[in-house]
Amino acid sequence: MRIWQKPVSLEALTAGSLNTAVSHLGIEFLEVGDDYLVARVPVDSRTVQPFGLLHGGVSVVLAETLGSVGANYASPPGHQCVGLDINANHLRGVKSGWVTGTARAVHIGRTTQVWQIDMCNEVGEMSCVSRITMAVLAPR
Repeated sequence: MRIWQKPVSLEALTAGSLNTAVSHLGIEFLEVGDDYLVARVPVDSRTVQPFGLLHGGVSVVLAETLGSVGANYASPPGHQCVGLDINANHLRGVKSGWVTGTARAVHIGRTTQVWQIDMCNEVGEMSCVSRITMAVLAPR
């Protein structure tokens, strides 16, 4: 079942991310499904911590990007979603390549949404799992 309440496309997601942390970190949107979004982040000099692993904060940026975008497109026209809480469990370090995140709604309510974002390395091993709670703000 399609959950999007506003028109969504890869082109719109990419255009909306220009000149933001998303584009600065090299995050790329890859897929819009009926009830999920997919994006990836490179593991490179912009995104690693001093030990050469993908910075945990960058994994959270990927998760928050996907969850926030998903929530906003799954909310009624005129409504806006903002983050209330996010958590992340870092399961496996990644030293190179790309980390791909897939976001799916756990709950889409009138005033809140909850999204889960699963992140995997290039061979499909889970590197991080995150959950974000979004507040749905009605038009003023």
